[in-house]
Amino acid sequence: MLPGFLIDMDGVIYRGTDLIEGAVGFINELKKRDLPFMFLTNNSQRTRRDVVTKLSRMGITVGEEHIFTCAMATARFLAQSKPNGTAYVIGEGGLLHALHRNGYSIVDHDPDYVVVGEGRSMNFEMIEAAVRMIENGAKLIATNMDPNCPTQNGPRPGCGAIVAMLEAATKKQAFSVGKPSPVMMRSARQELGISSAQTTMIGDTMETDILGGVEMGYRSVLVLSGGTALSDLANFAYQPDLVVDSIADLNNEEFFQYERTRFLKPERLLA
Repeated sequence: MLPGFLIDMDGVIYRGTDLIEGAVGFINELKKRDLPFMFLTNNSQRTRRDVVTKLSRMGITVGEEHIFTCAMATARFLAQSKPNGTAYVIGEGGLLHALHRNGYSIVDHDPDYVVVGEGRSMNFEMIEAAVRMIENGAKLIATNMDPNCPTQNGPRPGCGAIVAMLEAATKKQAFSVGKPSPVMMRSARQELGISSAQTTMIGDTMETDILGGVEMGYRSVLVLSGGTALSDLANFAYQPDLVVDSIADLNNEEFFQYERTRFLKPERLLA
């Protein structure tokens, strides 16, 4: 059995439009060793192809099969829950594309679901319409609950902030599909075709990447090149299995050798 890797992007591979040193080398090493890997993102705005293009321009060459977005996870979840359903969408291209590919129709009245993703084109009329639809029985779905999104000019309100408004106005709780939800974490692993024991989650955020990995029983690696400082770990009851400064620190024989053998020897648990 080979280990497989689920890898967050923003804060791990790049910051905004700047590539993090060592990212290209690590991904090239995964390909050289023929180890399965997939990029995970809670950004629902981009399609798989859009993400591939962004990475390519940074010097990382991967195929669409290496990308798994929260928009994809959301669309697949809805298609399984209610095939050929309808959705009112607050979001952009990546989310709309994923829903269409999974048999969903986008409507502006009487939807089965109100689906919320990231977007800069949201207005208050859309929020008002969503509130009325939820009050009339539509289920509220969040692609993720991230309160903000990092940008070149600083953070802007994220999907979680929009969902919080809708929850407060309707007194209905959203179901979130993106990281750290088991829905997305499990779907991505299944897409790779590996077991939980074989899976390592690499991320920069304790509340999403590491929490999701811990809850699923994956090995978790925290990189400090994003939004988490080493001192922050004291605030959490759960901990990553490994902490490194950046993904460059994983590109060595010791790390890969351990990853190849760790799940072959079950750890003894003390009673």
